[in-house]
Amino acid sequence: MKKYILLITVLGTLFVSISFISKTESLVSSEYPSLYTERIQAFKQKQTALLRRIDESNVTKESDLEQIKEIIQQTRVQLKGVDFWLRYLEPISYKKINGPLPVEWETEVFEKHEAPYKREAAGLTLAYLYLEESGIEKKELKRLVQESISATDVYFADSITKHLADYHHFYLCNRLYLLNISAIYTTGFECPDTEQVIPELLSMMKDMQPVYVAYNKSFPATAIYPEYLELYEKAIDFVFKQPNDLNDFDHFTFIQQYINPLFALNQKMIHKYNVSSKNLVDYSLNKNSTSIFDKGLYYAQNTKGIFSRVTDSTDLNELNDLGKLLFYDPILSGNNLRSCASCHLPTEYFTDTLNRTALQFNRVDRLPRNTPSLINVQQNHLLMMDGAHITMQNQAKSVILNPTEMGSTEIALIQKVLSCKEYNTRFTKLLKYTPQEKGITIDHITSALTIYYSKFSNGYSDFDASMIEKKSIDPIVQEGFNLFMSKAQCATCHFVPQFNGVKPPYVNSEFEVIGVPADKLFSRVSMDNGRTVVYVSDEMNRAFRTGSIRNAPYTKPYMHNGVFDNLTEVIEFYNNGGGAGRGLDIPNQTLSSDSLHLTKEEINKIEVFIQSLNEHIVFEKPPLTLPVSKDKVLNQRKVGGEY
Repeated sequence: MKKYILLITVLGTLFVSISFISKTESLVSSEYPSLYTERIQAFKQKQTALLRRIDESNVTKESDLEQIKEIIQQTRVQLKGVDFWLRYLEPISYKKINGPLPVEWETEVFEKHEAPYKREAAGLTLAYLYLEESGIEKKELKRLVQESISATDVYFADSITKHLADYHHFYLCNRLYLLNISAIYTTGFECPDTEQVIPELLSMMKDMQPVYVAYNKSFPATAIYPEYLELYEKAIDFVFKQPNDLNDFDHFTFIQQYINPLFALNQKMIHKYNVSSKNLVDYSLNKNSTSIFDKGLYYAQNTKGIFSRVTDSTDLNELNDLGKLLFYDPILSGNNLRSCASCHLPTEYFTDTLNRTALQFNRVDRLPRNTPSLINVQQNHLLMMDGAHITMQNQAKSVILNPTEMGSTEIALIQKVLSCKEYNTRFTKLLKYTPQEKGITIDHITSALTIYYSKFSNGYSDFDASMIEKKSIDPIVQEGFNLFMSKAQCATCHFVPQFNGVKPPYVNSEFEVIGVPADKLFSRVSMDNGRTVVYVSDEMNRAFRTGSIRNAPYTKPYMHNGVFDNLTEVIEFYNNGGGAGRGLDIPNQTLSSDSLHLTKEEINKIEVFIQSLNEHIVFEKPPLTLPVSKDKVLNQRKVGGEY
C-alpha cells in the first residue's frame, strides 16, 4: 500500500512538472517547478506532523507545550523555504499559514471601492502565541494549524501553479522577497520568538540559493545576473557573521550594502526581460524605481485627481499655480475667513505646531484631532487618522464641506470661485482635459489643490541619501536605526522605507491600537473611537492609521489629539507599553504593554535617527494677492485667511 501511495505521489509530481513544460517554450527543464512542488509537499508534511503531535499531546502539561513549540519552530523554518512563492502567489491564503494578527481590517488597494471586512488569520505564528496564553484548548490550537494546512493546499491548484510555467512571476516574487527582507523579516513583525528572527533569516536566505540555481536551469534565456548571485552570496556571508541576537544585528549595513543593491539589480532584470504581472499585489509598485528608498517606489494616491490626463508641463504648472492660489484663498470657506493654509501652514511642514487641535469653524470650540501634515500624505492608501477617505481629492472635499472645519457648501463654493475672472478663465482653458464634465466642479478645485501640495512630498532626507547613494552618515544615526529596527520595535509598525503603516507589497494602510491618553497624567484613555467611526468593530475601537515619522521633529504636537509635545515623550510612551502599560484599561491594544527597557542613551540615538529622516524641502512664499471677484464683499478676503 505504501509503495502504491509513493508511486501515485511520484507520478503526480511528474505530471505537474510535465504540465509546466507544455505551457511555455521558455521552460528548458522541469527542475524549477519540481523544486516548488517538492518543497510545498515537504512543508505540508511538516504541518501534518505538527497537527498529529498536538492531537497526541496533553495541553495542560508544560513539557508537551514546549515540544509543540519546538515543532512549530521547525515548521516555521520549513515555511521559510517556500515563503518566496507563497506570500506572492496567493497573499490571502498566506494569512492563514502565517498570519501575524488574529484579525486584519486593512483595506487594500483593490478593495478601495468596497467596505472593509474582517479577514481572520490563522497559522504558525498565532499557534505559537496561543501557547503563551492561559486556558489553552486543544480544539482551538488544532484549528489554527488545520487552517494552515488547508491554505497550503491552495498552492497546488492550477490557477497558482500555472504561473511557474514562465519566468515573469519569478522576478516579481523576488522583488517582494527583497522588500520583505528590508521591512518584515528582520524586525520581528511576524516572528513570535525574537531570538529566532536572525536564524530564520539566515535559513531563508540559504534556502533561496537552490531556487536561484533551479530557476537558471529552467529559464536560461532570462537567467539571473551573475553579479546578483555574487552579491547575494556576500549577503548570506554577512548574515552568517552577524550575532544571532536581533538587537545586535546591523540592519543599516545589511540594507545599505546588500539588500538595496540587490533590489536595484532585480529591478534592472525586470526591465531587461520585460516582466509583466497579472497579480494585484503588484498594483502599486513602480518598475522604474532603482532603490527601496526611492520616493516613487509605490503609488498609493493619484495626486492629479480629475486632471489625470494632464502630462503637458505647461498645463501642470498652470494647475500648480491655481492650486497654490486656492490653498491660500479663504474663498473656499463658508465665511471667507479660513483657508487650507489656516491649519496646514506651509512653513511648518503643512501642519500647525502651535496648537494641539485647530479651532472649529465657529472660532470658539476646538476640533477633536490634531492637524496632520500634508507632506507624504500620498504615501498612504487610506487617508485621515481613521482611514475615512481613499483619495486625496475626497479628503480635501470633505474638509471644505465640513461644517466644523471650513463650513462651505458645494454650490456656494463654485459660484464664489467662478465669480473671480482669473479662476474662471484659467480653469475653463483646462476643461479640455476633463471631457466627462461640461463645467467647472469642486473636483477641479480639489484636484488643483492636491497637485499643488503633493509636490512638497518629493524631497529626500540624509538617511535616504545614505541608503541610495551610500553617502556617509553619523554613526549615531546607524545605531539609532538599528535600535528602531530591533529592540525598540518601532519598525514593526513604521515600515521601511516610508516609516509609516504601509508595508510590502505596499497595498494597504495599517491601523494600531496603542492606548493614547487624554492627558499626560494618563488619567484616562482618549475617548476618540478612531477607526470605528468609519467602520464599527470591537477590534478596531480606538485604532488609528500609522503615520510616517519622516519630518517628525517639525510636526509636533504628536498623536491624534496632540497630547505629547516632543519626541522624547512619544518614545517614552512606547517604551512604557503604551496606555495599557501605564495602567489604562485597553483590552484590544495591539501594542505590547511590556516595557522595552530602552535607556536614555538609546532613546537619544533613536531621536537622532528620526532627525536624519527630515526631508530637504524648499517651501514657497505665499501669493501676494488673490484673484479679484465680481462680488466686492469677497475682495476683502486676506491671503491665508484670518484664523
